Amino acid sequence: MSHAGISPLAQIDPTARIGANVEVGPFTVIGRDVEIGDDTRIGPHCSLHGPTTIGRDNRIHGHAAIGGDPQDKKFAGERTALIIGDGNTIREFVTINRGTGSGGGVTRIGSHNWFLAYTHVAHDCQVGDHCVFSNNATLAGHVEVGDHVILSGFTGVHQFCRIGAHAFIGMGAFVNGDVPPYLMVAQEDYGRPRGINSEGLKRRGFDSERVAAIKRAYRALYMSGANLVDAKQQLAALAESSDDVRAFLDFIERGERPLLR
Repeated sequence: MSHAGISPLAQIDPTARIGANVEVGPFTVIGRDVEIGDDTRIGPHCSLHGPTTIGRDNRIHGHAAIGGDPQDKKFAGERTALIIGDGNTIREFVTINRGTGSGGGVTRIGSHNWFLAYTHVAHDCQVGDHCVFSNNATLAGHVEVGDHVILSGFTGVHQFCRIGAHAFIGMGAFVNGDVPPYLMVAQEDYGRPRGINSEGLKRRGFDSERVAAIKRAYRALYMSGANLVDAKQQLAALAESSDDVRAFLDFIERGERPLLR
């Protein structure tokens, strides 16, 4: 295990487990029960608190605060965790909190995500892979974010909401309900669906037939004028010939928050 890249001005707790070829900048503090995977680079003036596990090949820029106590009045010091996957980029002043005992105990970040400056991930959130959080995007507690989601700058997501895979949330949108997969949400008083994320789907290899099926599902739910019960019946029929529509319908059926309509 090589520590040649660790600044002598960094403060590292002896219980921390540091992988091979890890770099740590000056004035960074790494606390108890922190594990950092191989080839991860951590900039100056960061704070990493445990229990936190960070995978391989992550890039954590200066002044990030990772694994801090949850911002929840009910938190009473119970042992909770943060788990971060591989290949993430975490820019300046990002904050990611550990979980709470009453909320599942773990905040979980997948792999190959981009968290731009000043983004915040609160306690007990679950974030998938290949997401982009633009500057100042904020998740309240217990939010679930699927794979390939893009949150534009100054997006705010209400606690317990879910955002399905491949969704795109526009700049400044406030999300206070579940967003099904593939949708685009635009800023209004609160964010409102404004079609599907066609361009993003094409970039990820969705062919025209798959995109057309998702568009039909969107029209059934948001443009047909049907109530939610009738719209779900239409989606069930469409799902018989489309796995993407089945994923769309399954997401809706699992919801506890109101659906964003």
